[in-house]
Amino acid sequence: MNERYTIYERQTARALQRWEKELLKAPGMLERTSRSVQHRVNRVIPEKVHEAITVSVKSIVQTALFTMEYMPKGKPLTGLSLAARDQRAEELLSLYKKVAAAEGAGTGAGGLLLGLADFPILIGIKMKFLFELAHVYGFSTLDYRERLYILYVFQLAFCSQVKKHGQFRILADWPQLARQLPPAEAFATQINWRQLQQEYRDTIDFRKMLQLVPGIGAIIGAWANYGLLEELGQTAMHAYRLRWLQQKDIDG
Repeated sequence: MNERYTIYERQTARALQRWEKELLKAPGMLERTSRSVQHRVNRVIPEKVHEAITVSVKSIVQTALFTMEYMPKGKPLTGLSLAARDQRAEELLSLYKKVAAAEGAGTGAGGLLLGLADFPILIGIKMKFLFELAHVYGFSTLDYRERLYILYVFQLAFCSQVKKHGQFRILADWPQLARQLPPAEAFATQINWRQLQQEYRDTIDFRKMLQLVPGIGAIIGAWANYGLLEELGQTAMHAYRLRWLQQKDIDG
């Protein structure tokens, strides 16, 4: 292990190895069964619903890539250790979990229409969190490549188990890949928007469907959104820790 690492960074490197092993393990019986059921459900959902959700996901992701809407006000943090950045990241995640839970409770209590409206609102909350997290770890989202990185982190957090290996390799090889990226506009034409929205929705289907049940929607909405932000936050923090250690190796 790199002798230039601090004790905390060495501990982090070992934690990342455990995370990678857990992340890339083969799908279990429960997940395979769940995915099979979700695929059958997808086939009976009206095409207009699929199209509406795809447009929603595409709109939010394109907003993240090509506009300043999610851009944090402050500059990326400089001069902090990885331990200090992790602490800031945990505080940020705690805040956004509360925001997401409050939003889920509100829309969950509002019945079917507000429950459905929660879908794009929640993605927006997640994107705002990821943009702020990038700045916590010292990466400027003014660079479109950092916004692409955020999209890959988002995909890793919510893609199926069988696709996690490919998504993880993109993040693990990011220093090399970033130098070969096409312009942002060209990259956008390569995204399979339908696949992206289905992967994302399939991951949250069960929890978000319960949110629409009368009488328990508010409780389930808060629980679902809180948990989804926790999953995204842990994936994103691990991804940025990996980049921190990679950059330290490159800088020598």
